[in-house]
Amino acid sequence: MSHQATISTAPAGPVAAPITRSWRTEDWIAVVLGFLVITTVLVLFQWKVFDLRNVVPNFRWTTDSQIAAQTPGWLAALAQIDEEGQARQQQNVLALSKGLRDALTSQNRKAIDAAAAKMASLGSRTIAGALATEIRGHAAATPERVFAPDNLTKVLYVGLGFLIVTAIGVALAGWRVTPFLIGLPAIFVLALVARFLAGNGVFVNWGIEYVIFALLLGLLISNTIGTPWWLKPAVQTEFFIKTGLVILGASLLFHEVLQAGALGIVQALLVVFVVWYSCFWLSRKLRVDDEFAAMLSTAVSICGVSAAIAACGAIKGDKKKLSYVTSLVLIVAVPMMIVMPWIAKVTGMDDLVAGAWLGGTLDTSASVVAAGALISDAAMKTGVIVKFSQNALIGVAAFALAIWWTLKAGAATGERPSAGVIWERFPKFVLGFVLASAVFSFALSPELVAGTRGALGEIRTWWFALAFVCIGLETRFIELATYEQGRPALAFLGAQGINVLWTLLLAWLLFGGVIVAQPAIN
Repeated sequence: MSHQATISTAPAGPVAAPITRSWRTEDWIAVVLGFLVITTVLVLFQWKVFDLRNVVPNFRWTTDSQIAAQTPGWLAALAQIDEEGQARQQQNVLALSKGLRDALTSQNRKAIDAAAAKMASLGSRTIAGALATEIRGHAAATPERVFAPDNLTKVLYVGLGFLIVTAIGVALAGWRVTPFLIGLPAIFVLALVARFLAGNGVFVNWGIEYVIFALLLGLLISNTIGTPWWLKPAVQTEFFIKTGLVILGASLLFHEVLQAGALGIVQALLVVFVVWYSCFWLSRKLRVDDEFAAMLSTAVSICGVSAAIAACGAIKGDKKKLSYVTSLVLIVAVPMMIVMPWIAKVTGMDDLVAGAWLGGTLDTSASVVAAGALISDAAMKTGVIVKFSQNALIGVAAFALAIWWTLKAGAATGERPSAGVIWERFPKFVLGFVLASAVFSFALSPELVAGTRGALGEIRTWWFALAFVCIGLETRFIELATYEQGRPALAFLGAQGINVLWTLLLAWLLFGGVIVAQPAIN
């Protein structure tokens, strides 16, 4: 079997009948479903028809033994807080610290939760408050809460919602509904297992997200027993992630991107420009074709999987190459999420510099939040601002790629490309992403945006979780290193190395107070 044949064995879609209407494409269906979900959530919240908290199940859990293992570190941190409290004569802090220390010593989770809640009232911007919030998060996260009937009912609601929404999408696309719906529950269960594993306290502390477990579960199946034939019609990576990206637009608010001034945007532009061309240059030197190079370059320079799918849509790329790129992005992300915060701590890196470094190199907002939180609140907030700035460039990159690829094809054939050809190549789901962002940024009240953020974020997470399970199910792990003699992987790794170093330099110059005054991010 050739390498190319083993990278992705899932069909592009369970097609049964020819499509006769131009809007019935995967891209447009993603826009329709994305806005169907967004509109439904907005209506439910505005009219109070349904409690949106019922779509946000809890997956955090920490065992008693894990709490016992972390207790010495927490006690040491409390000792430092006591020293500072005594020096500043902060009697309230000292009293709260003693209460939490006594509770930790007793190893009574309810007592720890109660004492941590009192100390957390000092505020997350204080060292004492941030530590208490962390401790309380673990103490309250009992495994029994995850398996409680009301929590499992929330999962059931989400599952039924996905069954209905995806059935509508599959029917609109003209695919065979029954084979898709037979495999969908299995993929949903795998996504559920991935989220449960990622909710463990150890992995939360390490910043290892559900996307990694979703990928690994899919890889485990595809590389051992193989993806069952009955499951393949539901293995629709792009269908899931494109819809999730449209919903993601609702969380990308323009004023949040701009709140750090021009620094986040300047860094994002410089990172994308330099890293994209570095990866493309490396790819050509390694004799990787331009189609592959465009997807690799866009993935490594902007935001990983989402950007790669946008690039593939813009150039009408090979789905097998896209599967390779998305798998490579996720596998490389694992060590980065663990090692980079450790490097920042060991070297004593400034918090804002560290946050901007993480935001410019890690591929998802969630991984930036998790890794930044391992350093400080300031690092986390800075990282999110920079990451939002890069995410906002998805649409720009897709538009630029569509024009470039159309001009490139026209030069090869001697035909002058038209605006219609460019429009045909442009990935339409990106329009949904931009429109959702514009609506939530300018058309809706702040109360409506804030009230629906949690539910939309949870629903989006499920779309992405299903997508990453599918990436694993359609990927042969052993082929990643040997596909095309490993040249695409070498190009990606080389570009990622450039990305890490170049982004660190920019973060130091822009957020370290070297060129301009350091922004006030606490």
